[in-house]
Amino acid sequence: MLTSAPPTAPSTGSRPFPYRCRAAAYPLNEVRSIPLGSHDATSPRLALRWLRERTQHITDQLDAAYAQPGLHWLTDEAEHERALAYLTSGTGYQLTLYDESTRYVLLAYPAGATP
Repeated sequence: MLTSAPPTAPSTGSRPFPYRCRAAAYPLNEVRSIPLGSHDATSPRLALRWLRERTQHITDQLDAAYAQPGLHWLTDEAEHERALAYLTSGTGYQLTLYDESTRYVLLAYPAGATP
Protein backbone atom coordinates (compact mmCIF):
# COMPACT_ATOMS: atom_id res chain seq x y z
CA MET A 1 0.00 0.00 0.00
CA LEU A 2 1.35 3.43 -0.98
CA THR A 3 0.73 6.45 1.15
CA SER A 4 1.88 9.98 0.66
CA ALA A 5 3.82 11.78 3.30
CA PRO A 6 2.42 15.04 4.57
CA PRO A 7 4.06 18.07 3.01
CA THR A 8 6.92 19.51 4.99
CA ALA A 9 8.09 23.05 5.02
CA PRO A 10 11.42 23.45 3.27
CA SER A 11 14.31 24.54 5.41
CA THR A 12 15.41 28.13 5.02
CA GLY A 13 18.76 26.90 3.71
CA SER A 14 17.12 25.34 0.66
CA ARG A 15 14.54 28.06 0.03
CA PRO A 16 14.45 29.00 -3.65
CA PHE A 17 15.29 32.55 -4.63
CA PRO A 18 12.21 34.32 -5.96
CA TYR A 19 13.98 36.89 -8.20
CA ARG A 20 16.48 36.40 -10.99
CA CYS A 21 18.76 39.21 -12.11
CA ARG A 22 20.76 39.22 -15.34
CA ALA A 23 22.99 41.60 -17.27
CA ALA A 24 24.30 41.06 -20.78
CA ALA A 25 25.97 43.00 -23.56
CA TYR A 26 24.71 42.65 -27.12
CA PRO A 27 27.39 43.86 -29.54
CA LEU A 28 26.09 45.11 -32.88
CA ASN A 29 26.59 42.65 -35.74
CA GLU A 30 27.19 39.76 -33.32
CA VAL A 31 25.05 36.68 -32.97
CA ARG A 32 25.73 35.98 -29.29
CA SER A 33 25.37 38.06 -26.18
CA ILE A 34 28.12 38.49 -23.61
CA PRO A 35 26.98 37.72 -20.05
CA LEU A 36 27.91 40.50 -17.63
CA GLY A 37 26.63 38.87 -14.47
CA SER A 38 23.71 37.20 -12.83
CA HIS A 39 22.30 37.04 -9.34
CA ASP A 40 19.45 35.40 -7.47
CA ALA A 41 17.78 37.70 -4.95
CA THR A 42 15.36 36.94 -2.15
CA SER A 43 13.34 40.17 -2.42
CA PRO A 44 12.43 42.88 -4.92
CA ARG A 45 14.56 45.37 -2.98
CA LEU A 46 17.64 43.13 -3.19
CA ALA A 47 17.02 42.59 -6.90
CA LEU A 48 16.88 46.36 -7.40
CA ARG A 49 20.08 46.77 -5.37
CA TRP A 50 21.84 44.34 -7.72
CA LEU A 51 20.53 46.23 -10.78
CA ARG A 52 21.88 49.47 -9.31
CA GLU A 53 25.31 47.96 -8.60
CA ARG A 54 25.60 46.48 -12.11
CA THR A 55 24.40 49.72 -13.69
CA GLN A 56 27.11 51.58 -11.78
CA HIS A 57 29.74 49.09 -12.98
CA ILE A 58 28.62 49.45 -16.59
CA THR A 59 28.37 53.25 -16.55
CA ASP A 60 31.84 53.45 -14.98
CA GLN A 61 33.19 51.87 -18.17
CA LEU A 62 31.25 53.91 -20.72
CA ASP A 63 32.27 57.22 -22.27
CA ALA A 64 30.64 60.15 -20.47
CA ALA A 65 27.97 60.82 -23.09
CA TYR A 66 26.83 57.19 -23.15
CA ALA A 67 26.99 56.90 -19.35
CA GLN A 68 24.55 59.80 -18.78
CA PRO A 69 21.29 57.77 -19.07
CA GLY A 70 22.61 55.17 -16.63
CA LEU A 71 23.87 57.83 -14.23
CA HIS A 72 20.48 59.53 -14.37
CA TRP A 73 18.74 56.20 -13.67
CA LEU A 74 20.98 55.64 -10.65
CA THR A 75 19.67 58.83 -9.02
CA ASP A 76 16.03 58.55 -10.14
CA GLU A 77 14.23 57.52 -6.93
CA ALA A 78 10.81 57.66 -8.61
CA GLU A 79 11.97 55.15 -11.22
CA HIS A 80 13.40 52.91 -8.49
CA GLU A 81 10.00 52.93 -6.76
CA ARG A 82 8.37 52.05 -10.08
CA ALA A 83 10.81 49.15 -10.53
CA LEU A 84 10.02 47.92 -7.01
CA ALA A 85 6.30 48.11 -7.74
CA TYR A 86 6.76 46.05 -10.91
CA LEU A 87 8.85 43.41 -9.16
CA THR A 88 6.55 43.23 -6.15
CA SER A 89 3.53 42.71 -8.42
CA GLY A 90 5.26 39.84 -10.24
CA THR A 91 6.31 41.77 -13.34
CA GLY A 92 9.89 41.94 -14.57
CA TYR A 93 11.86 45.17 -14.94
CA GLN A 94 14.42 45.95 -17.65
CA LEU A 95 16.94 48.74 -18.13
CA THR A 96 18.72 49.12 -21.46
CA LEU A 97 21.81 51.26 -22.03
CA TYR A 98 23.68 51.89 -25.29
CA ASP A 99 27.00 52.99 -26.65
CA GLU A 100 28.13 53.26 -30.26
CA SER A 101 28.59 49.51 -30.71
CA THR A 102 26.78 47.70 -27.90
CA ARG A 103 23.41 47.40 -26.20
CA TYR A 104 23.54 46.59 -22.46
CA VAL A 105 20.46 44.95 -20.98
CA LEU A 106 19.92 44.61 -17.25
CA LEU A 107 16.83 42.88 -15.97
CA ALA A 108 15.23 41.45 -12.87
CA TYR A 109 12.18 39.21 -12.86
CA PRO A 110 10.36 36.85 -10.53
CA ALA A 111 11.58 33.25 -10.69
CA GLY A 112 9.28 31.21 -12.90
CA ALA A 113 8.49 34.19 -15.11
CA THR A 114 9.85 34.32 -18.63
CA PRO A 115 12.57 36.98 -18.91
